[in-house]
Amino acid sequence: MGLNFARRAVLLVAALGGLVLAPTAASAAPPQPDGDVGVFVVGGTRAASGEFPFMVYLGGCGGSLIRPNVVLTAAHCVGRTGASTSYTARAGSVDRNSFPYSVRSTYVYSGYDVSADGDFALVKLASSIPLTTIAYNTNAANNSGTFTIMGWGATREGGSGSRYLLKASVPFVSDSVCGTNYRRAGYSFSDSEMLCAGPISGGTDTCQGDSGGPMIKTVNGTPVQVGVVSWGRGCARANYPGVYTEVSTFASAITAALARLP
Repeated sequence: MGLNFARRAVLLVAALGGLVLAPTAASAAPPQPDGDVGVFVVGGTRAASGEFPFMVYLGGCGGSLIRPNVVLTAAHCVGRTGASTSYTARAGSVDRNSFPYSVRSTYVYSGYDVSADGDFALVKLASSIPLTTIAYNTNAANNSGTFTIMGWGATREGGSGSRYLLKASVPFVSDSVCGTNYRRAGYSFSDSEMLCAGPISGGTDTCQGDSGGPMIKTVNGTPVQVGVVSWGRGCARANYPGVYTEVSTFASAITAALARLP
């Protein structure tokens, strides 16, 4: 089986001209609990200031504000469920060297407590960040069409991260195509819990350092988060689009976890 990279990284995406949000260099297996985190956007362009106010930098990973004091990210980016002050959410800027808001975590909830493939997590913050939040998808009908990915991750497989937030548009790829390609290459793929997006010809994807960031779709004029950057085989490779946690599948678990956060 080839290498399978989770999309977590120490650096963020850089470079204009294309976002590649993908797993770490080379291919990698789906992320495991407490495994590697990080992905970058490949084949993208710079996001405008204030374009994605809910976007959070979580130190080597991305995340999104779904409540003023709660960040949705990937489980492989954080530790197990429990009290934690290990993470700092930085937000309010497209320049990762200049964030106006910086808030420590107080608690982490891991989606791996729900499913082995539940690559999502909630990070509760010590205080609220006064920025626009994003709704998480509860309707599976939104899991197709064209999506937007973003991140500070690597701009090419094996490359370094970006100082500025990058974005890119990617098309939905069916489970029958994406799952078949990954399974033939020896990877485990869950049709019900994973969502694929990216051109089959390659060239645009998330990459190392983008893990945990949102994949969004505009629904009736409003952005909705349909996916969480999770893993992939290398970055922006042909026939291996990025794999995202299917948010609608875990929407009820996310809602229940929000109600239980201490």
